[in-house]
Amino acid sequence: MIWFSAVILRKEQNDDVVRRRDFRASGSAQIHINVELHAMSKKLGKILVVDVEATCWEGSPPPGQESEIIEIGLCLLEIASGQRLDKQSILLRPERSQVSPFCTQLTTLTQEEVDRGTTFKAACLMLQQQYASKNRVWASYGDYDRRQFQKQCEAFAVNYPFGPTHINVKNLFAIAHGLADEVGMAKALELMQRPLAGVHHRAGDDAWNIAGILSELLLKLRSRQ
Repeated sequence: MIWFSAVILRKEQNDDVVRRRDFRASGSAQIHINVELHAMSKKLGKILVVDVEATCWEGSPPPGQESEIIEIGLCLLEIASGQRLDKQSILLRPERSQVSPFCTQLTTLTQEEVDRGTTFKAACLMLQQQYASKNRVWASYGDYDRRQFQKQCEAFAVNYPFGPTHINVKNLFAIAHGLADEVGMAKALELMQRPLAGVHHRAGDDAWNIAGILSELLLKLRSRQ
């Protein structure tokens, strides 16, 4: 048997991390090595702000139904300028639930609209291909969006579309403003004396507003340095 080493370089934030792996291979004929050597550098120029809307009910879900994402809102925030660069809304077709009247009242979305949407699996692939979500820092208002993605990816056996670095803007806002408790997005905008753009509980509009909140927090932090 032949022992050899491969050095894999990975860039994490601003630190170079070197990992050494030892491999054993047969020396009889050819040696086939399957080692992934590509760099895993994070894209730190922009933050991907995400908001989701999901099927919901006034009380418990009806028998046999479970909450599913029906809309993903996306907004790219450029860190250097604090500018919001892009806004997109992706409608998803639920497979294990129906849009209730309560859900329509909250989000304005109807069953007919979401039936024309894409699948959850296709949406996750779109996030990775169009937004490089695996290698980008992402943010949402609260932890619900992250947990809902994790839960649904596990339930549908879909590859989780995000990397490990997540910013909880709801928590960050409360800490930055010295609040005793976290507040909702609409209240945060009110405290910042910023108007709520678009329709609340539509994912694209909420992602846009959350990106605005995060932008102001980051710019204020930078101005104090």
